[in-house]
Amino acid sequence: MQIMEDPTTDYHRFFVEDTNMYNHVVLGTLLPQYLWVLLPRFFQTWLRNYVGAVLLYFISGFLWSFYIYHWKQNVYVPKDSIPSRRAMFLQISVTMKGMPWYSLLPTISECLVELGWTKSFPRINNLGWIAYIGYLAIYMVIVEFGIYWMHRKLHDIKPLYKYLHATHHIYNKQNTLSPFAGLAFHPLDGILQALPHSLTLFIVPVHFNVHLVLLFIEIIWSSNIHDCIHGKLWPFMGAGYHTIHHTTYCHNYGHYTIWMDWIFNTLRDPEEVEGNVM
Repeated sequence: MQIMEDPTTDYHRFFVEDTNMYNHVVLGTLLPQYLWVLLPRFFQTWLRNYVGAVLLYFISGFLWSFYIYHWKQNVYVPKDSIPSRRAMFLQISVTMKGMPWYSLLPTISECLVELGWTKSFPRINNLGWIAYIGYLAIYMVIVEFGIYWMHRKLHDIKPLYKYLHATHHIYNKQNTLSPFAGLAFHPLDGILQALPHSLTLFIVPVHFNVHLVLLFIEIIWSSNIHDCIHGKLWPFMGAGYHTIHHTTYCHNYGHYTIWMDWIFNTLRDPEEVEGNVM
C-alpha cells in the first residue's frame, strides 16, 4: 500500500526555504553576518523586512523627488509649490518612527503562513496558472474593498481620526505633500491600512511571494500618490485623486483604483475639480 504524502509538508518546506533565502539575500548582502545570523528566525525576518522597507522608501522617495523637483523643475510642480526640505525631513522622521512597527505585519504574516494557518501556497504549479490568476484577481478586489473601508472608517470614527489618522492629514496642500509623505502615519494607522493584505490570506489562496511583493509595492505606490502629479491613467487612483482626498477629507478613499469610490459614491474626479476652478 502506497502512503500518500501530505502536501502541506511540502508547502511548509517551501515557505521556510523562501523566507530563509530572502533573509540571506537581504541581510547577507547589507549587514555583517554577526549582526543577524544568531537571531531567531522571526527576528531575522523582521530585520529583513525593516531593512528592505527602509531602503525602498528612501530610494523611491529620493529618486522621485529628484526627478520632479530638480530634473523636471517647473514641468510637473511649480517652484513655489515644492515642499521645503524641513517639511520632507519631518515626513521622513514620522515614517522612521513607524517603520519598525510597519515591518511587523509582513513578519507575522510570514510566520502564520509557515504555520499553515492561511490559504497561501508556495508554487504556482500547486494550483495551476488559471487558478493562480483567478485567485489573485479575487485577492486584489478584497484588498481594495478592505483598504477602502479601513481608510474611510479612519475618517468617519472621530477618535480614530483624532488620535491616529490626523497625523497623516497635516499634509493637506501641494507644498506640504511629497513622496516622503506616503508612509508618514501613526504606526497603528499604517498597520491598519495594510491589514487587508494579511487578512485576505485567510480567505483566498494567494501565492506567498506575490503577497510579499504586493506589500512592498505599497511603499512605492504610497510615494507616487503623494507627489501631486495627476497621472491620468484610468482606473488607477493616482496622485490627482489622492491630492483631492487630502484637501476635502471626504473623497477618494481608495488605494490602487477608483472603483470602490465609484461604487460607494465618494469619487471626485480631478478634471472636474480643475473645470470648476477655471
